Order: sequence, then structure tokens, then C-alpha cells
Amino acid sequence: MGYLEFREQWFPLGCFSMNEVRAWRRNFDRTSVTRWVSKGYLVRLRQGWYAFGELLKEAEFSRYIAYKMCQPSYISLHCALSFYGIIPEAVTQVTSVTTKRTTSYSNAFGDYTYQSVKPELFYGYRQYGLQRGGSYLLAEPEKAIVDLLYLYPQYESEEDMRELRFDEWWMSEELDKERLRRYVEQSGVKSLEKRVEVLLKSYGIK
Repeated sequence: MGYLEFREQWFPLGCFSMNEVRAWRRNFDRTSVTRWVSKGYLVRLRQGWYAFGELLKEAEFSRYIAYKMCQPSYISLHCALSFYGIIPEAVTQVTSVTTKRTTSYSNAFGDYTYQSVKPELFYGYRQYGLQRGGSYLLAEPEKAIVDLLYLYPQYESEEDMRELRFDEWWMSEELDKERLRRYVEQSGVKSLEKRVEVLLKSYGIK
């Protein structure tokens, strides 16, 4: 099989697994993929997963890859907080939450980390579509905060919370306090409830 025929079939998906390819063509010659990677047509994402090299120019595609490489998962933590402008830093690492084990991957599209949470904490996200097709899941801003304080319990005092450098205008004008508290209650983690209240107090929010 030639590359152009393969591209016509799989480029609309952007990335794919070898399991998907073998389901499509049982006798597919995997050495073709190795050859196309060496030529730069394809990029290896992790074991058994590949994307088309020409998509390296599409910034948003890195978020789609994060979702595809590990399911179920949604982008959260520092990456989501940066997306919403809640923290000042530009975050290059794509940080996600998953019900699978904690893991990480690095490839030409970027660095990816997945933090494990209990299935009952897997909620509070939205679906975002790409212009080219496909979609990924991104935590709502309040859930990204809950995830951060749950997975990083070292943030306890008001001083600790101020060091997070959350945007003060966003915290006072855009934060949905009711949603934030509802997500904390839904988590069932009492210590998390206390940390969230400390966070609100540190930013003068009642």
C-alpha cells in the first residue's frame, strides 16, 4: 500500500492506533508505518499510536491527541487553568485527569501527563470540537481548581493558595462559587472542602 492511499483513509482522524489499522486491513504491513515515520510523514505518539506529521503546525491538535492517547480522560489542572486565563503562566505540558493509572508520554507534539482519580471524581468537563473535526474533553474552570487541590494536597494555608497566583479579577467576577462548592460536595472528600474554603478566603471571597 502506498502512503497516499493510507493518508486518504486516516488523515481525517488525525491520529490512529495500529489496532485500528489492523481492524481495517488485517494484512497491513506494519513496516510501512516505520518507513513513513523515518520520512516524517507520521509521528510516533506512544507505543502503537501515530499522527500525521503535517499536523504539527496545528496548535490545538495537541489537546486532541491528549484525549485520544488515553481514554477516558479530560484535560484539567494547570493546562486547563492556563486555557481559561486563571493562572498567568503559559503551560506547555498538557495535563489531564484519567481513571486509569498515572502515566506520562512525550512526543513531537509535546509532553503529556495523566493523573489518576477515582471514577466517582471523573466529572465536570465540557466537549470542545476542532475545526478540522474531532473533539476533546476539557475540565470546567471550577473542576480544574477542584482537581488541582485534590491532587496537590500540599496547598493548605492561605499563603499556599496565594502562591497559585490565580487571576484576582477572574476569581471575583467569573468564578462560579456555587458550582465550585457543588463539585467539592460531589467529591465526598472532606479535606478538599476545607482547602477550597481556604482558597476562597485567601482571595476575599465569601
